[in-house]
Amino acid sequence: MLEIVKLPTPSLRECSTKIERKVLLSAEIQKLIKDIVPTMHNDDGIGLAAPQVGKNIRLCVVGKEATPEKKADLILINPEWIKTNRKKVTNIEGCLSVPKTYGKVKRYRDIEVKSWNEKGEIMEFDAHDFFARVIQHEVDHLDGILFIDKAKDVYTVE
Repeated sequence: MLEIVKLPTPSLRECSTKIERKVLLSAEIQKLIKDIVPTMHNDDGIGLAAPQVGKNIRLCVVGKEATPEKKADLILINPEWIKTNRKKVTNIEGCLSVPKTYGKVKRYRDIEVKSWNEKGEIMEFDAHDFFARVIQHEVDHLDGILFIDKAKDVYTVE
């Protein structure tokens, strides 16, 4: 398992760098991809971004529980998203890098995503509701933004 980086680690606030295709296919990055998924599941996460395991590169994973088909975890490399309408929804979020802390975050309900998969193949798809929320949360990590930066009514539990 990889170690999950927690606040106040400064690297969580840094913008991550894009991954070049040849670097993506390297043994080091492929091993990171292989290790990040079980790390996410081991800590009961629904998503995990590379900065959360100490790597400031544009890579994140979305757990299959959040995907529409619920069949496979989704690896996103250099993901970008745009809203497809102005509708936003507020819901409670938490984060493995900000343990025991929760808050209400307003996010777009419907987005369009463009990314590479772990093989460097282009993927384009629409994401809605919880799936869209998880992607926006994870891409925020790649930009050095934490949910607590956007959250209202933040609280902690023991």
